[in-house]
Amino acid sequence: MKTWFWTLVVFIGAVALALVLREHAGNVLIIAQPWRIELSLTLAVLLLIAAFVVLYIILRVLAWIGGGPERFRSWRSLRSEKRDHDLLESGWIKVLEGRYADADKDLAKLIGRTRSGGRRVLAGLASARASHQLGEFSRRDEALALASSSAKDNPRLREATAIVAAEMYLDQHRPQDALDLLKPLQDASSPQLQSTHLLLRAHRQLHDHERIYELTRLLARRGAIEKTEARQLIETSAAARLQAGGKESFKAIWGDLKSDERNLPDIALAGAGIQSAAGNLDEAAKILESALDARLDSRLLSAYAQCPAEQVQRRLSKAEGWLKAHPDDPALLAALGKLCLTGELWGQGERYLLRSMKLRSDMRIHALLGSLYDSLGRTGDAMHHWRLAAGVVGALPVLPVLNRSLPAADMHNDPTLVDADVLRQAQVLRDMPAPMAASAADFFDAEDGGRDERAAGTESAAAASAASGNIATSGDNAGLDEYFDSAPIPGVDLSEVPDPAGRSKRRD
Repeated sequence: MKTWFWTLVVFIGAVALALVLREHAGNVLIIAQPWRIELSLTLAVLLLIAAFVVLYIILRVLAWIGGGPERFRSWRSLRSEKRDHDLLESGWIKVLEGRYADADKDLAKLIGRTRSGGRRVLAGLASARASHQLGEFSRRDEALALASSSAKDNPRLREATAIVAAEMYLDQHRPQDALDLLKPLQDASSPQLQSTHLLLRAHRQLHDHERIYELTRLLARRGAIEKTEARQLIETSAAARLQAGGKESFKAIWGDLKSDERNLPDIALAGAGIQSAAGNLDEAAKILESALDARLDSRLLSAYAQCPAEQVQRRLSKAEGWLKAHPDDPALLAALGKLCLTGELWGQGERYLLRSMKLRSDMRIHALLGSLYDSLGRTGDAMHHWRLAAGVVGALPVLPVLNRSLPAADMHNDPTLVDADVLRQAQVLRDMPAPMAASAADFFDAEDGGRDERAAGTESAAAASAASGNIATSGDNAGLDEYFDSAPIPGVDLSEVPDPAGRSKRRD
């Protein structure tokens, strides 16, 4: 478009000049002794134009010839830059493809020949990443040092070098070295999500729960972290902060949490533990009840069932309300059984525990049943359940506690299950009548009615055991039963031992 415009302007000028010269038919006289030259005006103008054009062409040709060395240097620079770009592109592609050895060769060639500081920094970072993946940490540190020295004049390249080096140090579990590199970026980290994520990783490796909590909050506000991960980090860090702060810092830390965060299991357990240690049992119960109203968690139920006798009435009444909405929850039934044992409600406790065992027969239920039957004087049944629980405990390895959530697992092969086949027969529970509620009205003081309830519980437990089949030891355990039943218990007077039928056998 620009070319057509100037062409049109030239044509218009030529037509205008022709019209002007047509009206001025004068002569031009040039006197140069001994010559006298006379030209028409039109010819003189045309000669001037032609002379200008020729002179312009001559000057351009001379300028082109004089600029030859500069053009040659520019051509060589462009060719070298193209080669550098090709080597840098090839090196990064090979790093992304996992061909680290080939990538390191291309990048080393680029570092040795390039004159650009920016390309040297990028090649050094790529070479450091390739050496890091190959486990050659000395070469990686050399490449990082080269990139850092080449990026001194460029703040963006300095930040990029620090972030890449910090990420590789964190992969090598060197959080303090990573923090030293990220410290200059902490004040300006708000627009840089990558550096904030790396800071979070470093503080997680250092178990600095205060900083973990702050950085997770920052990333969550900006939507730069997945909600599930943020919730898990807040749960872990807040629970650790509560445990470290104790009663003195409880109010400040607890007030900083949202209502739904207070119901997370780890946070609720930590808060309830602090309140229980301070003697505020009602406050501890409220914290656990709020969390259990949101979700029935087995750890929360176990903590809720651990209480003194004066708390049994309140907690038993609350747990029976949850049982109406979750009648087949084994952890809830086990917690109810534990509360009944604490309140010495033997018959109702046995019914809760047996129903829980039908759903999930694990070592904890057998241990509780052993304690219950021991309190009722049914030594054989108590020893049977204790042996089952002790056998599982002795066979289990000690596993580390992981601060992360796991997906729901298939419980049929759970090593804590004593009778795993019972899970496949859970349909029989639909035909089993629901246990009667051990309401708060039936709660009694242990000093006033303990003996009467114990006697009534013995009869009820015996009837329930007979109805359920009175689990007996068979097979290889028969010899162990005979041994344990016949072995005298040190320090116990066995002159009068109650038999299962209620008769007493006096020792001669």
